Amino acid sequence: MSYVTMKELLEAGVHFGHQTKRWNPKMKPFIFAARKDIHIIDLQKTIVYFDKAYEFLEDVAAQGKTVLFVCTKKQGKEEIKEAAQSCNMPYVNEKWLGGLLTNFATIQKSLEKLQRLEEMEESGEIEAYTKKEQKILRKRKEKLQKYLNGIRQMNDLPDALLIIDVKREELAVKEANKLGIPIVALVDTNCDPDPIDYVIPGNDDAIRSIKLMSARLAEAIKNGQARYEKELELKQEEEAFEEGREEKLQAEEEEEE
Repeated sequence: MSYVTMKELLEAGVHFGHQTKRWNPKMKPFIFAARKDIHIIDLQKTIVYFDKAYEFLEDVAAQGKTVLFVCTKKQGKEEIKEAAQSCNMPYVNEKWLGGLLTNFATIQKSLEKLQRLEEMEESGEIEAYTKKEQKILRKRKEKLQKYLNGIRQMNDLPDALLIIDVKREELAVKEANKLGIPIVALVDTNCDPDPIDYVIPGNDDAIRSIKLMSARLAEAIKNGQARYEKELELKQEEEAFEEGREEKLQAEEEEEE
């Protein structure tokens, strides 16, 4: 059984690719036909590849690992944010900051600056500055919040990326490839699938398509997280049992003495 149905894909318009003149020939294996100068994506293949991506992300989450959600295009900003927050994962939905992965230490310093600026605001320390300086500091804080809010809890490099529109997010793809971080992506007919580890051929422009894909993949992560929590509980129970057993044996040995 698949994790997404043909009906769901059709209703979300996942099968609509770009104009034929804008296609990337490397996407040919995923194209079903061309209708009125628009490429139609083979949804049978979308289902097969979606299932592989779903299971990969579930396994990543089942190991307690992190998936970074990425979509900065207007029609997908809220959808990707909602999906990421639903499974407590970090996200980028405003602008990919160069070096976010390859120069993560600098990004961490920016996060520290943001925290410091917020503390100054909350404590009233900012009032010690002139009005002009306060304005500059608040503007700096707002800019950092805009671009970094989604990754505030990301204390280390992510273990995988989930990207919508790999052509737009080319820099994110390059950085992940450089560091060997696997990528799951919704890949349209105008994109190059080669740098992507888990290609999901589909419409990366329609809100319904983005929503369906990001929300369903977030479900995969939640399933993996549930597995992780269950395994953690079992491990803790086993450790508690072993500790109790050792205490019991030690007590019996002391009684015999």
